Amino acid sequence: MNKHTLARSVLALTASVALLSACAGERGADPSGGAGTGGTGAAAADTLAVDKFGTLDSPCGEGDATGATDQGVTDTEIRIGYGDDRGYAKSPGLNKEMSDAVSAMIDWCNAQGGINGRTIVGTDYDAAMTQANSVMQDACRSEFMLVGHGFAMDQTAEQTRVACNLAAVPGFTVSPEAANGPMTYQGVPFPVDYANGSAWFQLAQLRPDLKDKFDLVGSTMPTIVTSLTKVRSIAEAAGFELKNCGVTINYDGEASYVPFAEKFKECGVEGLWTSRSPVPNELNFFKALGQVGIDPVLMGEATWYGETVKEANAGGLLDNLYAGMGFQMLENADKVPAVQQYVDLVEEQGGKTALLGMQATSSFLLWATAAKECGSDLTRQCMINELSQIHEWDGGGLHAVTDPGANMPAKCGLMVSLKGDAYTQAFPQSSAEFECNDSYLVATAPETWGTELGPDRIATKFMNPNVLAPQD
Repeated sequence: MNKHTLARSVLALTASVALLSACAGERGADPSGGAGTGGTGAAAADTLAVDKFGTLDSPCGEGDATGATDQGVTDTEIRIGYGDDRGYAKSPGLNKEMSDAVSAMIDWCNAQGGINGRTIVGTDYDAAMTQANSVMQDACRSEFMLVGHGFAMDQTAEQTRVACNLAAVPGFTVSPEAANGPMTYQGVPFPVDYANGSAWFQLAQLRPDLKDKFDLVGSTMPTIVTSLTKVRSIAEAAGFELKNCGVTINYDGEASYVPFAEKFKECGVEGLWTSRSPVPNELNFFKALGQVGIDPVLMGEATWYGETVKEANAGGLLDNLYAGMGFQMLENADKVPAVQQYVDLVEEQGGKTALLGMQATSSFLLWATAAKECGSDLTRQCMINELSQIHEWDGGGLHAVTDPGANMPAKCGLMVSLKGDAYTQAFPQSSAEFECNDSYLVATAPETWGTELGPDRIATKFMNPNVLAPQD
């Protein structure tokens, strides 16, 4: 891949990463489809307590586990790897909030005695976008597992990971091979064959007048083209009859976006979905919409929830913006103890807080919960056995109930809207609560998967006879 292609790809990959955050989001949700209960407003003074993380009993503590049971495990230590792409020159600090979160959680856990008395020793890897496979090769030589990490070009490292049987609990995955990879479990699963469609279903309730007035902003980027195919199927499942205005925008930018805005105007759209991140080209396109005299409702992934977007909303450019969320809003920290605890722990170390940081936190807690159950028998095989049996998980209240053991996303979500420099929860009405429904879980078309899945829904591309699978 040449440097120009890489530069074009990084933002598309980052947008794909943001899909993960869009597919999680409630505390205490009923996985059968009932409404979530939301936070209970526990005192902020208790957020640094070590016996719980939000609603989750802490998996950390003293113990008498012994034995050098696997690579990276001794009588006294457990070695795990984590990391991000913060060293990528074109986007310095990319996803640094993930490593900040895992570092804080390691310290939180070790302060309680580690896992059954074993101290966690973390290695913080920087894949810098193009070095994911080099990082994986290093991790294969020393780490017990990878935990809470996120590498935007994970497709370049997946074959190496599978070949060395390095089990993983990522903060996020991007490539289809990693999303449905063997020996992989996530706090917030993002499989290729199922999607959380809550954003579209909730928009249909919030704005039923737009169900035949919405269209998708087309792109020349192949990853976005695939994403839009999935989005279209989800929107249709939610009852939308999308327009097909035939607008495709060059991912690298256009000399003028006015002709494209005019085409949407002529098509009669009153709502637009973007699968892009809030990059300058996309913001310039939105400005062009106003220049031609239309002000459609805008909807996107959870990547549109953040400080960059608030800063871009000068003059109310994005006051019609909605974003689907699976995680609790950071603004709900006073109502959701787990969010407050995450913020406090990371800020105590001077780290960055953001949705992907909460995602990494959830995966760390998932890993630690399984590791505790393994006790002295702390092997990768035991971890896979334990992780495969965890079917209800919300990270102590950070996000909607997911099914990590079956690699299934949540059936819940909320919608946020932006006004000026402030986000508010637009749907459902009760703050810090999420709406759940079985219909929000949408099966995606096989032609959009991007990889072949076996009968167990695991990607077959890098499978080999030595891959570890759950045992009864």
